[in-house]
Amino acid sequence: MDEQERHANGMAVRRAVLGDAHVNRAQENRGELTAEFQDLITRYAWGEIWTRPGLPRHTRSLMTISMMVALNREEELKLHLRAAANNGVTRDEIKEVLLQTAIYCGVPAANSAFHMAQEVFRQMDLDAKQQG
Repeated sequence: MDEQERHANGMAVRRAVLGDAHVNRAQENRGELTAEFQDLITRYAWGEIWTRPGLPRHTRSLMTISMMVALNREEELKLHLRAAANNGVTRDEIKEVLLQTAIYCGVPAANSAFHMAQEVFRQMDLDAKQQG
C-alpha cells in the first residue's frame, strides 16, 4: 500500500469512527503548522493501525478509552467516548472499562473519567433529542 492509499483508507476509518463533523473541523482548521500532523495521524493512526484486521474497531475503541484515562488526555477521552458509539460500544461497556481503570490507573483518574463520560453522554442525549 502506498502513502496515498494509506491516507485514503485512514480518512475513511477516521470519518467512520469520529464522524464527518469532527473530521471536517479538523481539516478546516489545518494551517501551516498542523497540516503535516493531520496528514500523519490520518495515514498512521487511522490508515495503518485502525485498519488492521487483528482487532475489531469495538475493541480498539475500548482500548483507546482506557489509554486516554491512563494518560489523562481529557479532550481525546471525550472525543473517543463519543466516537465509541460509532463502533457499537455500549455505555455499560464503557462503565466496565472505567471501573477497571480505577484499579490500574487510579481512583482519581477513573473519577475524572466518569465525570467526563456523564458530561459526554448527557450532551449526546441532548443532541439526539434535538435531532429526533
